[in-house]
Amino acid sequence: MRKILLFMVASADGFYEGPHQEFDWPVVDDEFNDFALEQLDSVDTLLFGRVTYEGMAAYWPTAEAQQNDPKVAGVMNSIPKVVVSRTLERAEWANTRVIGGNLAEEIAALKAQPGKDIAVFGSSALSVSLLELGLLDEVRIMVNPVVLGGGKSLFRTTGGRIHLELLGTRAFGSGNVLLSYRPAAR
Repeated sequence: MRKILLFMVASADGFYEGPHQEFDWPVVDDEFNDFALEQLDSVDTLLFGRVTYEGMAAYWPTAEAQQNDPKVAGVMNSIPKVVVSRTLERAEWANTRVIGGNLAEEIAALKAQPGKDIAVFGSSALSVSLLELGLLDEVRIMVNPVVLGGGKSLFRTTGGRIHLELLGTRAFGSGNVLLSYRPAAR
């Protein structure tokens, strides 16, 4: 069975976007991009919530993305994508389909299909739902060396405590630190 891996960037004070929804603070350099490509090579499907999907779909198909990050843009535009939404009727970004029925059933069926692992990029509310349903297998948080002082916290929609078990850490030259966890059995 395929695993679902979450990847989120966060500030040192635990926010994934700033107080005014800004996302101009992550430290993205060659080492980060190499890591991004490693992650993308290990999966064959991307899973998004509607809000994150709309942001990704507005950026990755653009000429700016192709110029700034041609390798990552190439993969992001070609890899199959699934967006979870109750309101989005169809997806315009290449190789994207929308699911919106029973989340537990549809994601379990997706995990049961043959193939590589599935990655969730961003999509905080979806990630919390997947954690609470026992469908998320690994949580990867890239902590950036910046304090935002406010914004949206990573797991703000959770209904309670979720225990995680540390799998590993990786320090980057930029000051970014990758923390990898799996949901702890309780």
